[in-house]
Amino acid sequence: MSEPISVREFLAAQRPRRADAARNFDALLIAAREAFAEHGAEASLEDIARRAGVGIGTLYRNFPTRRHLFEAVYVNEVEDLGRMAGSLADRPSWDALVTWLHRFVDYAMTKRAIREALQGEESPVFLACRRSMYDSATPLLQRAQQDGAVRTDMDMDDLLRMVSGIASVAFLDDAQRTRVLAIALDGIRSRP
Repeated sequence: MSEPISVREFLAAQRPRRADAARNFDALLIAAREAFAEHGAEASLEDIARRAGVGIGTLYRNFPTRRHLFEAVYVNEVEDLGRMAGSLADRPSWDALVTWLHRFVDYAMTKRAIREALQGEESPVFLACRRSMYDSATPLLQRAQQDGAVRTDMDMDDLLRMVSGIASVAFLDDAQRTRVLAIALDGIRSRP
């Protein structure tokens, strides 16, 4: 049985080596993430290329199929979540966890569009992303629990399912989503 692919290896294998090509690649990932969050899985590839400031041929050179683009955006989002979790290590445990969860909500909205397009498929890339995300986020929760800031009768799976549920609901606006998330997060705080 082969070793499972790591999230970092997946993106590194796709990212072009030339600086200008790498900039285009990164611009396409950012544009695609925004387009998928706004328009779902049916976002126009021509619009994504336009947002990135490149031609449609450049998009197809980097991502030969829509699936390649979906997977690359997904992996990039998970990489960002992992980097963010690592950068929060010096912050107070509750603040670090809440900051990361707010970024997770943005990720969950993009993920929903991608999962719809791939019809819930559990590819090796998605499984590696899930493992990577849990590996980077679990220490944030555990530290908050050890500090007494968060209840101990839950784990990261419980927490991410709750927050994913909130992220999947249609809200009137971002302010309402933020308010509902704050209410839910208040429920995970430790009570004296």
